[in-house]
Amino acid sequence: MTPYDASSPQGSRGLTDSFGRTVTYLRVSVTDRCDLRCVYCMSEHMTFLPKVEVLTLEELDRIASAFVGLGVKKLRITGGEPLVRKGVMGLFQNLGRHLKSGALEEVTLTTNGTQLAQLAGQLADAGVKRVNVSLDTLKPDLFRTLTRGGDLAKVIAGIDAAQAAGLSVKINAVALKDDNAAELPDLIRWAHGRGADMTLIETMPMGEVDADRTDQYLSLTALRAELESFWTLRDLAVTTGGPARYVEVAETGGRLGFITPLSHNFCEACNRVRLTCTGTLHTCLGREDAADLRAVIRGGADDADLIEAIRGAVDAKPKGHDFHIERASAPAVARHMSTTGG
Repeated sequence: MTPYDASSPQGSRGLTDSFGRTVTYLRVSVTDRCDLRCVYCMSEHMTFLPKVEVLTLEELDRIASAFVGLGVKKLRITGGEPLVRKGVMGLFQNLGRHLKSGALEEVTLTTNGTQLAQLAGQLADAGVKRVNVSLDTLKPDLFRTLTRGGDLAKVIAGIDAAQAAGLSVKINAVALKDDNAAELPDLIRWAHGRGADMTLIETMPMGEVDADRTDQYLSLTALRAELESFWTLRDLAVTTGGPARYVEVAETGGRLGFITPLSHNFCEACNRVRLTCTGTLHTCLGREDAADLRAVIRGGADDADLIEAIRGAVDAKPKGHDFHIERASAPAVARHMSTTGG
């Protein structure tokens, strides 16, 4: 397969949806598989996709590169757990050509950290400068429970390796009312104490899991009010390209982000779309919209056809998501986050 030429004149006009929002950020899921089974993300006994349905690394490169040619400046590689995908470091290395040309500003990664001890140096060599590590607790027993068998020490070792390789690390934690809520201030102090940013995320109603999400949901609006009872939080205008709203915590000197899809949505300035590992393009995390780019490229499409399909999907991007959380209600969307891309 010939890689897409990101300098092609076909992409000279950027990607703007019907509401005037320009898409500059693509999240690319490279696998639905993961070596953990977090309780809010997956069912304990998941059925994963057959290999034939998953895009090859060359197909992922082609589609991602088409987006770069259309003005996307940031790629985030996600999963599942992206670093369990065989050969994935080759994808990072190939996408690095867009960093070298200046067409792309950054390639980043969201990971559970289990593979970082082995791969952090290779990621840095490929041009990755920032990684997000999902970590909901510093208690080994609770970590094992939340991940259904995960080893906290392995993740901490991965974070150590990432920082030693010169990668900027941000810790992502899902706020869970009955599990880690009381621990979150300590987790924030720990992250800031080692020079890492921290982002808190409300649990999202995606896919069928084994627990009732109303038992897990913790409003970050309420949590922020609690944090402000003993910390000084100063709103920041900075953005890393995603949906988080950031504050500086005066007492720790660190930066804290809040991602609030339920208590306060972030749709008005959304600049993101998501490509699943099956080639489905979702222009909204919380809607069932979809464009099948796998069918386009496997049907023999040339670059012009691929661009037309991408533009058509982005033009139909909805104004906002349909997230809600109510006891015993079905998830807002049926697909799991592990399939969509974190």
